[in-house]
Amino acid sequence: MKIILDAMGGDNAPQAPVLGAVEAAKCFGSQVTLVGRGEEILGVLRSHGIADLPAGVEIVNAEDVVDMHDDPAAVVHKRKNSSMVVGLKLLADGRGDAFISAGSTGALLTGATLLVKRVKGIRRAAMGPAMPNKAGGKTVLLDCGANAECTPEFLLQFGLVGSLYARNTLGVANPKVGLLNIGTEDSKGTALQKEAYALLQDAANQGLINFVGNVEARDVPLGAVDVVVCDGFSGNVLLKSIEGTAMFMGSLMKHKIFKRSFLSKIGYLFCKKGVDEVMDMMDYRTIGGTEFLGIRKPVIKAHGASDALAFRNAVRQAEQAAQKDISAELETCLQQISPRKENPDA
Repeated sequence: MKIILDAMGGDNAPQAPVLGAVEAAKCFGSQVTLVGRGEEILGVLRSHGIADLPAGVEIVNAEDVVDMHDDPAAVVHKRKNSSMVVGLKLLADGRGDAFISAGSTGALLTGATLLVKRVKGIRRAAMGPAMPNKAGGKTVLLDCGANAECTPEFLLQFGLVGSLYARNTLGVANPKVGLLNIGTEDSKGTALQKEAYALLQDAANQGLINFVGNVEARDVPLGAVDVVVCDGFSGNVLLKSIEGTAMFMGSLMKHKIFKRSFLSKIGYLFCKKGVDEVMDMMDYRTIGGTEFLGIRKPVIKAHGASDALAFRNAVRQAEQAAQKDISAELETCLQQISPRKENPDA
């Protein structure tokens, strides 16, 4: 299992990706290919007292870097020698099993679509983070930002992809799929939600998914469903609202409860382990990144502010994604849906 890592992507590159790769090789025995400016990568290693490349780590040189302001649609052609594009080409050519980058989300999605390609029949790849919920499991949210505007067919496919991902990767036997809406009644929502509801219900009638209807935003973190389907704009708002609320509640607990008095500080010592575990569940560094679901091979988008710990865990996540590849099953599932008249490459 070989993981390709963009050493020049993210706010803390190249130091964070390089040290994360070293940690992954040391802790998990991972095989990591670092793609980027070779001299800078070696400079990071030397600055941390590492004279030689650690076992399991190799370098593929790429002198150019994708800038966050680059036009995503032009990156593949104008940044051919960038670490992101070279890394994606390595994945497409079979020289690795998964690719990780903390660079531009738009450029990464475009590059993955053009170079690695989508699973046959997939209209749009989606970002599908698995969020912890009150029920003790995880809820897959897709899309969470890759596709701001969607058609009903996109949402249907998100439901199929999310269901397979939840079953194969998260181990949920019969994932409950819900459509994000402003109410649970089937008459709620705009034309997009109403039409998507009908398509998802048809898929459920065919036995392809376990669609349970509409779900309101407040019920998502409570674990009402295992997969929540929505357009990327709504999904991104939901995801960041949950993240912001978690950060607010954590700060509130710290300053209004545990630091309120001397006795409350003593009390904190007795429950610190539990508090740390709860906060760790919401920490992106622990998760690693978010996979683009619907791409033929695993492509992981790491957080732009990822540190070495986040990249280390992203490598582990990429290995798990490669081991539990859902591409073949997804393609078979898509073939069971009646073809639409629209251009499948639209």
